[in-house]
Amino acid sequence: WALHLKNVTISLSGQYECSFATYPYGTKAAKIRLIVEAEEEQHYVKEVWLNQTLEIPCLEDTTSENLSSYPLKWLVGENGRKEELVTKEPSCPAVYRNSSALYGQRVRLGLNNTLKIFPTKITDDGRVFSCHVVYQPERVRKSSTTVRVFGK
Repeated sequence: WALHLKNVTISLSGQYECSFATYPYGTKAAKIRLIVEAEEEQHYVKEVWLNQTLEIPCLEDTTSENLSSYPLKWLVGENGRKEELVTKEPSCPAVYRNSSALYGQRVRLGLNNTLKIFPTKITDDGRVFSCHVVYQPERVRKSSTTVRVFGK
């Protein structure tokens, strides 16, 4: 027997009980406590000079060893639209895919899964770069960084 919950929200937190009648043993029951936690996304602002190298850490409070065993994605967003920049699978942590038409040769994955962008352009100003790490099925840790580009 299984209970399947869809569109899970914090309001579904609580104690659940399954009971059923058996013959000749009587009623059997089991209880489970469900705690639903909101996923937190860390937000940062990074300032950089025009034509310099921009490095954005993925999850600042997590070591690279912790990230190396999980799938990782870097995305860039503007005006509600997101584009995938870099994807890395745990099976080959040294290999990653860069399929961006917008950023092409300007982006690469650096040490500790940082996103490196060189050179920065004025069009990068205001863009939001986000890192997504899938650490359990359907559980994702995210961080997003808004970039501010300054001219000299």
